Amino acid sequence: MGTIREVRKSSFSCQLVIKAEQVLGDVKLGDSIAVNGVCLTVIDFDRDQFVADVMFETLKKTTLGYLRSGEKVNLERALRLSDRLGGHIVLGHVDGVGRIKEQTKVDISVVTRISASPDILRYVIPRGSIAVDGISLTVVEVWPDSFSVSLIPHTAEKTTLGFKKPGDYVNLEADIIGRYVERLSCSGDRSSKDGSVDIDFLREHGFAT
Repeated sequence: MGTIREVRKSSFSCQLVIKAEQVLGDVKLGDSIAVNGVCLTVIDFDRDQFVADVMFETLKKTTLGYLRSGEKVNLERALRLSDRLGGHIVLGHVDGVGRIKEQTKVDISVVTRISASPDILRYVIPRGSIAVDGISLTVVEVWPDSFSVSLIPHTAEKTTLGFKKPGDYVNLEADIIGRYVERLSCSGDRSSKDGSVDIDFLREHGFAT
């Protein structure tokens, strides 16, 4: 986690000054750092902080516009192609904002139910993946208006989800693979002759061998 040191507001944008440690190890100008799951570009930095611009579209679609000085945020560097992928592929392109509805302690975990719009829930399936404030999580259950995830103690300790409460807003990014599957299955000119997806179609497009 990092800490918001300053929010420099303009008419339709802002700059975030964020205190950080681990993510600054080999940072360079122009590098990407995800802030609460939102991919931002480093425009300035020194030994213990970095600065990033946040445009109007990002402020409109994410929770970054509500950040205040002193607030904790989740930080993550961009994935190296040589690294192990411990979660799912997260682009840092937030689809929308959800809201924590309830939290239930179950043994060592905290099951958290989050409301979301139909545009996001159409890509959410049980045991599938979703990013919540940039954290790759496994979906437990799905309802018409919400879904649930389970937080292990490590996730609660190392991220802002450990102190979020019912009523708090979070950034949501659906699994990108679901979007590609929908696109391919709904595009008549890209699917099989009858408009369906079969194993030959998946092989042709690199999804199966």
